Amino acid sequence: MRETTDAVDALGRAAAAEKAARSRSGWYARYLWTYAAGQLVLVPLALLGRGPVAALLFTLINAGLVTGLSVYAARQRIVRRGFGARHGLLIGSWAALYAVAVLLGTTVCADSRASAAAAAVVCALPLAVGAWFEVRRSS
Repeated sequence: MRETTDAVDALGRAAAAEKAARSRSGWYARYLWTYAAGQLVLVPLALLGRGPVAALLFTLINAGLVTGLSVYAARQRIVRRGFGARHGLLIGSWAALYAVAVLLGTTVCADSRASAAAAAVVCALPLAVGAWFEVRRSS
């Protein structure tokens, strides 16, 4: 009878640990939402901004965003299994879309506000989808 009680207690502790890990892993969704929102500002600035003031503004905003998110991510205790692959896939897809957006936005659609707005949404899309899936996983 004692073994049964010990096993039930161990399963209870494991379930509590899993619940705590799920509830504390929502930080990554906030990270992704913030990064996606930053794209809505940074991509049009990169495509439409001209001159040294625009370049300085882009650099300061981007550096602040990346630094803030990096510090935030480094302070988190909970990282779920498969995080590295998931994060690499999301950031890799964002980087590919961003490169295409900058290439097309500076050559084919130069100075087009509509294409800059569309590029911002396209660049934010993989991050927003990743955040949405992360919210569903952490519930």
